[in-house]
Amino acid sequence: MNNHWEIIAECLRAELIDYGALMNLFDQQQRSLFARDADSVLSLGLAIETQTRTLAERRSHREQTVASFALHQGRPANSTLRSLIPLIAPDARPLVEALMDEVNRLIHRLRRISRHNHTLLSHAVEMHQELLQQLRPNAFTKTYSPAGRVSVASAAPSSTLHVAG
Repeated sequence: MNNHWEIIAECLRAELIDYGALMNLFDQQQRSLFARDADSVLSLGLAIETQTRTLAERRSHREQTVASFALHQGRPANSTLRSLIPLIAPDARPLVEALMDEVNRLIHRLRRISRHNHTLLSHAVEMHQELLQQLRPNAFTKTYSPAGRVSVASAAPSSTLHVAG
């Protein structure tokens, strides 16, 4: 097929759309974290998980398309798209390269915002645990792992209701 590059470009475009959707979800999650909207953070976490699965399927499809193109060109199936650029029509190369570059830029931005949101979530959980420990200090036990990480476990729940009689 002469226009294999068009299919690859379509795959990259679809991937960009999904990366953009994921970026939007992370941005919404960050706003919800700052607004302390726990319900929204929870629902966005589920939406992020779903979008990540969709994105993984999209990426897998693109990789299969690239492998098919590589085999059609007499190259190994595990060839990278970047290494196959010389086999794409000269007029189409700038488009495919621009799409690849944009996908890579979005991946880096997503990693950065994902780490940031993870840090925000971790701090929120730590603050919540500290508050609970202050309210009920006997209900929690701190332990340390061999790696030096602190783990807080709740003790057996104590009943707040007492039976009279």
